[in-house]
Amino acid sequence: MATGFFWDEKTFWHAGGNYAMTQPVGGLVQPMTAGGLPESPETKRRLKNLMDVTGLSGDLDMRSAPMATWEDLLRVHPESYLRAFKDLSDAGGGELGQRTPFASGGFEIAALSAGLSIAAVDAVLRGELDNAYALSRPPGHHCLPDFPNGFCLLNNIAIAIEAAQSKGMAKRVAVLDWDIHHGNGTEEIFYDRADVLAISMHQENNYPLNSGGVERRGAGDGQGATLNVPLPAGTGHTSFLEAMDRIALPAIEAFSPDIIIVACGYDAAVLDPLSQTLATAETFRHMTQRAKELAARVCDGKLVLVHEGGYSEVYVPFCGHATLEALSGSQITAPDPYEASFRIRQPNARFEAFVSGEIDAIAAELGL
Repeated sequence: MATGFFWDEKTFWHAGGNYAMTQPVGGLVQPMTAGGLPESPETKRRLKNLMDVTGLSGDLDMRSAPMATWEDLLRVHPESYLRAFKDLSDAGGGELGQRTPFASGGFEIAALSAGLSIAAVDAVLRGELDNAYALSRPPGHHCLPDFPNGFCLLNNIAIAIEAAQSKGMAKRVAVLDWDIHHGNGTEEIFYDRADVLAISMHQENNYPLNSGGVERRGAGDGQGATLNVPLPAGTGHTSFLEAMDRIALPAIEAFSPDIIIVACGYDAAVLDPLSQTLATAETFRHMTQRAKELAARVCDGKLVLVHEGGYSEVYVPFCGHATLEALSGSQITAPDPYEASFRIRQPNARFEAFVSGEIDAIAAELGL
């Protein structure tokens, strides 16, 4: 068996609207030379290009997948929303929610993005692959059942979970979201469910604003199955790993899932335009290795990473390559050209001690 890599060129053709970063062009907001939303195809395409150039692609089981079916989508999203999305897509595109523009065919591309996640989870649960990575685009973790936001049009991970559970392939699923923005959509979908543990490690009060507080723990049967780990701006490599070791990994181990799914965003990285944290390629390598070791202990190695955010065209490829090196165990590397300078820019010991205190306080509030 091997590590699967699920991707499709058509997902790179998803198109956004006339934006300057996250603001619509108009009034005093001027167009940019390279206009559009930060969520562009280039970060993903350049990751795939780097993998091809280094030869890492040859060490992976490269696959595509069919679109998610209407039935797959209905398990998460109401028909009224799907109809509105499909009709607007067929009419040439537009925008349904907040910062989620799409062009003609956007519905089919989003369904393909979800389909890649479904296929990755399915192949790992069936034992066809040791683990897998889905290069899904558009991303999904912000999408609520009936409201797309934050570049997310369908909730890829939730759709994949529901598909697996409908087939009886998994009962308990742990979602670890290390995208730097709060996984509000995934939280909302599973908030009252005891069979899905949703953990979000994110920058406090970044996106969505006033979302992802530690007090949000779930409701009803799902009480305690939602964990939020809001980290301060400036958090770096050491503190991200401490949050993993102190909170996320013990919670997943106690939950004893059938599979672990990571919402794998790279926007915690140093150069990202939409965060103020200081993760590096090595951070993602170590987080992936920790998740892989945990999966080996608690769920026979069943681990799937689904691509979410990450908006630095020059640095996402190196973060993604390091992640896939760890996931697959490949000896093919892409040395990080920024490693030395980013190591110097890491927080000092006093700030790390402050963040450590914040992590301890969160852990205490969560009962960990």
